[in-house]
Amino acid sequence: MSTAHGPSGGRRQLRARLRAARDAAGLTQEQAAEAMDWSLSKLIRIEAGTVSISTNDLKALLQHYRVDDPGTVTELLALARLARQRGWWVQYREIFERERAYYDYVGLEAEAATLRVFQPIGMPGLLQTESYARAYISAAVPSQVEPDDVTVRVGLRLRRQEELFSRPVPPTLQVILDEANLHRHIGGTAVLREQLERLRTEGTKDHVTLQILPFTAESYGATGQFNLLSFEAGTPDVVYIESTPTVALVDQPAEVETYRQTFARLQKLALNPSESLEMINKMVTQMV
Repeated sequence: MSTAHGPSGGRRQLRARLRAARDAAGLTQEQAAEAMDWSLSKLIRIEAGTVSISTNDLKALLQHYRVDDPGTVTELLALARLARQRGWWVQYREIFERERAYYDYVGLEAEAATLRVFQPIGMPGLLQTESYARAYISAAVPSQVEPDDVTVRVGLRLRRQEELFSRPVPPTLQVILDEANLHRHIGGTAVLREQLERLRTEGTKDHVTLQILPFTAESYGATGQFNLLSFEAGTPDVVYIESTPTVALVDQPAEVETYRQTFARLQKLALNPSESLEMINKMVTQMV
């Protein structure tokens, strides 16, 4: 039974179920596309989740795959309808047209039950102040990008925060932050102080666990930024990797498990939440 609650989760579940149904029918993509009188690229895009499928096309495809159980057909049709819904993030399409992986990530983030974030550079986007976000994004995007584009990106970042944490039951957020980020004056001293105060406040909330990976941590190793998203039962975890020049979503179980183990190892190396908040508070009080 489907457990998806939004278009991104619905699209992800549907594409996996359709691939499994085709495999069970013993058909290649080429054979299935030919039988449906579709182009091969259409079927590939449907199975990749980059385009939606109409309910009429889905009914015909399921009939060809010999999927005739009424309950299964009803469930898959419901997933197709869910996948065609428009999430709030579509209004930022001018950004997503250039960054498909980011588009997919924001949709999945909006439906996640638990987010585990390792941030070796900069502050986690979901905890950034507006001033810090503007300074960070201005430095990160190419110099030829117009100021209006930076404003749109900042707005998207703040909207993500609002949508996630205004839920009746907000998702659990577990953050591991490299200590170096507490010292880097992105945007200047005033901006950093405001940002540290934000971390201090957010770190006391029940749904947020904040840990600092100190300079003294042993066996750290080089690990890039990643976000591990978990959902309600029945939907597999996914990892979002964001490090120059790689931006990608990973959903292969073996790869996801590697990131899950990496996060658990970093948790053990990091200060506990109380020690982490104490470090942040000390820095705030020492800043003029």
